[in-house]
Amino acid sequence: MKTINYEQLASELDAIKMQTLDKVGQKDADYIRSIVRKQRLCEWSGRILLMLGFIQPLLWVAGVLLLALAKILDNMEIGHNVMHGQYDWMNDKQLNSQHYEWDIACDGQSWHRVHNFEHHTCTNIIGKDRDFGYGLLRLSNDFKWRLKNIWQFITYINLTVLFQWGVSYHELAAERVFMGKKKESRETDVSHAMLKRRFFSKGARQLIKDYALFPLLAGPLFLWVLAGNFLANLIRNLWTSTIIFCGHFTEETKTFNEQDCVNETQGQWYYRQVLGSSNINGANWFHILTGHLSCQIEHHLFPDMPSSRYQEVAPKVQAVLKKHGIAYNTGGFFKQYTSVLKRILRYSFK
Repeated sequence: MKTINYEQLASELDAIKMQTLDKVGQKDADYIRSIVRKQRLCEWSGRILLMLGFIQPLLWVAGVLLLALAKILDNMEIGHNVMHGQYDWMNDKQLNSQHYEWDIACDGQSWHRVHNFEHHTCTNIIGKDRDFGYGLLRLSNDFKWRLKNIWQFITYINLTVLFQWGVSYHELAAERVFMGKKKESRETDVSHAMLKRRFFSKGARQLIKDYALFPLLAGPLFLWVLAGNFLANLIRNLWTSTIIFCGHFTEETKTFNEQDCVNETQGQWYYRQVLGSSNINGANWFHILTGHLSCQIEHHLFPDMPSSRYQEVAPKVQAVLKKHGIAYNTGGFFKQYTSVLKRILRYSFK
């Protein structure tokens, strides 16, 4: 097995990062603003078409699909990436990581704490990365098998259907806010009272907007709009969950323990990011709809780089990894998703 020169690996990946960030500018600003315009156009076109379904049911179907597309763009290519600080350099308050709030039940600040800091710093470190299995699924032998794991595929389906609520509740579940004893190793600067207040406040706003405000504004078309909003949210949940699982939980993704990551160098951190990630091949439109999380390896390596640059740097990253003998896990959507399902089923049993 080839010995990895972590110092050289870090130097070469750092060079790719700096060369790419040096080119970031007006082109990237124009790109994200064009995505925002398209997202808003899809949302309002979708909401209008939902109310025209009584004229022609196909208009209602188009409305559902457009609204779902708007929610996917908002969550994936805009919200997720903006909140990573990829566009903070623009000094645009609407696209600033500290001010952006997305169209999803999860509170933005909770996302910053659990995803941006914990997950991206401690990727796949068992006991540190609360995103690995979301506390619901056994996805490696690092976890003791329990009887509930036999039906974890059903748990996965439920999580996928209710994904925005699973993400929203993730931090509260990990902190044992409502039940269970908090782990002694857990330290947080946020009180349980604050976590509950933010959870219920954001969740209530989403429920009122989608299932009361817009349906009521539709008057006699209340049920048409209510059903349309429900289906749009469902489609968004299914899509986002599937893409995120494909990027994190294929059979080839590795896990790590805390002891092995003590005093980790930059090169070792890069190495862990690569082994804990999976890419998905696809056309440009596919990458946009995934928020460029189809380039999960590049995202884990360079989380604050504008996402539209990932396709540009991916061949360079792959070349560096090949040089160092490090596997670059990529494949088509069906290959990667099948791999995820196999992993879930594999660890359902002892």
